[in-house]
Formats: sequence, C-alpha cells, structure tokens
Amino acid sequence: MPDPMSRRSIVIVAVAVIAAIGPVVPLSAQSYPDRPIRFFVPFPAGGSTDAVARAMQPALEKMLGQPVVVENRAGAGGTLGVDAVAKASPDGYTIGIAGAGALGVNIGERTKRMYDPAKDLAPISRAAESPFILVATPSLNASTLTDVVKLARAEPGRLSIGHGGNGTAMQLAAMMLVTMADVKINLVPYRGTAPAVADAIAGHVHLAIADPPPSMGAIADGRLKAIAVSSKQRFSVFPDVPTFEELGLKDFELTGWFGIVAPKATPPDIIAKLSAAMIAALKDPEVARRIRTVGMEPTPTTPEGLSAYLEGDIAKAAKVAPVDDKPN
Repeated sequence: MPDPMSRRSIVIVAVAVIAAIGPVVPLSAQSYPDRPIRFFVPFPAGGSTDAVARAMQPALEKMLGQPVVVENRAGAGGTLGVDAVAKASPDGYTIGIAGAGALGVNIGERTKRMYDPAKDLAPISRAAESPFILVATPSLNASTLTDVVKLARAEPGRLSIGHGGNGTAMQLAAMMLVTMADVKINLVPYRGTAPAVADAIAGHVHLAIADPPPSMGAIADGRLKAIAVSSKQRFSVFPDVPTFEELGLKDFELTGWFGIVAPKATPPDIIAKLSAAMIAALKDPEVARRIRTVGMEPTPTTPEGLSAYLEGDIAKAAKVAPVDDKPN
C-alpha cells in the first residue's frame, strides 16, 4: 500500500510545478505571428480597397512584429481574392479585405461565389467607408443628372455606365440609378473601379460609378465630370456635388465599405489578436490621415461589429428588386 506521506509529497511537488509554469496560454496565441502575413486585396492596385490596405500595412507590421505583404488578386467582383482567403490554411497567416458583395450581400444576378461567406470566412474588423460618385466623360453632352436622364431617354441603350464588377456595391449603385430613374443604360462590369474610371476618362464608357481614390484627381483637374454622390449627405471633398436624393431619386443612399476577414476555422485567440491590431492601426493618426486623403473614413470595429453591419446591408440589398446585370 502506498505511503500516504509519499502521495502528499507528490501532490505538493505537482502544485509547485503548476504554480511555477503559470496559467496555460494556447500555443497559437504564444507563438503567433512568427512569419510574414499575406493580406489579399481582391481588386487591382489604385482602387479604394488597395489604398486602405496599403495605408494600414506599416502600422500592422509594427504592431504584429512581422511583414504584412499586400497581394492584389482581382477578378469576379472581388470574389477571386476572397475565395483565396476562404480556402487558405486557417492559421492567421492569410487575411483579406473586401466589400459588401464579396462578403455576402446578394446584388442582382451576380457572379456565383466559390465559397459561402457565412461558413468559410471569419470576421475581423470593418476598415473604411466612402460614398460613390457618378462621373461622366468630359465629351458627354451632360453635366447634370437631368441631362443624363434626358440623353438616356432620347436614345435608349446608347449610353454606357462602367462599374467595379458584378456583385459589387458599385454594380448595385448603377442598378439603383437605372431602376429609380427609369432609363435604359448599358451596365459594363470591370475588374475594379480603377479600370472603369480609366475608361471613362478615355471616353470608352460615357459614365462610371466610382469610389474616391481613383477618381478624385480626375474630377479635380477636369478629366471627369462629377454628377452626383450616393451618400445621404454631400461628400466633404466635393461639397458642390449634389446627392442623388437631392436630384430627385428618393431614398437613394449607398456607401462603399470594406471588411477584413480570415478563413473560418482560424483560432479565436488569433482572430482576437488580429482584430486588436486592425483597430489600433485604423485609429493610428497617420493611417487615418492617409485613408482620409483618398476620400474615405476609417471605421474600426470588433468582429461582432463587422457581422452586425454586414447583416444590415444584406437586409438593405434584399429590398432592391434584382436587375439582370447583362447590358440592357
């Protein structure tokens, strides 16, 4: 029979060892990150998504202690880049930034996703938001929304409007315009807003739904004409440009926003660490200044905050009658 004193000695030694070790912290939280992190941007360089990611990059590297490598993976309205995140190893070393369409807001006859946002993605934080701007090529004989509507009704189907890709909020804005104004305009999808803006400047499309980063300079120097903004209030960068609602399209309100996500099975402690780093980066004065310089506003949230905002936009989009995204 074991000696009771020996058993008591064993217990005392075990307690002493546990006390010396301290509380057990999951290995993922202790060691993460120990190598570079890939930050996927699902649109080309030069657009608003890319501008926000690159503004955050230096602050994230400082906070996480590892390189954060921004990679542009454009295509299919942002879904190709997000699909790469969804299918990546859930270890915290692949994250992505995307807009409403790629994160689950169903917009008309959109490109079929290769992933399920609810099942395959884990929210980290909101990033930034901005209004959309309806712009016109300088050669178009229209400087107001009234002019655009008159031209569209005089020659149905002649005008074209570029947007950032099927399934994006820019497509939704274009759909809202043609539906609410009751006009026939060809909707032309691009692999992001920057190429849509470039084609509008060159006159290859008559109009475009643009976000601020690729369009502000062209508007300021006259290479594009700003017709209207999609927000409830006027855009502070261009206070003389009216809102769609001011111009008669009642309840026309839509803003572009971005959320940051990881693969669904990423450990909660790593998601918490990434979220804290994102929030701190977006609150950094220099990061905020750079984001505001391109016409956007930082909007950091917890993962729960991003989920709640996404649910709100899903409900809003569900109220818009689906419109075929093929040219009218």
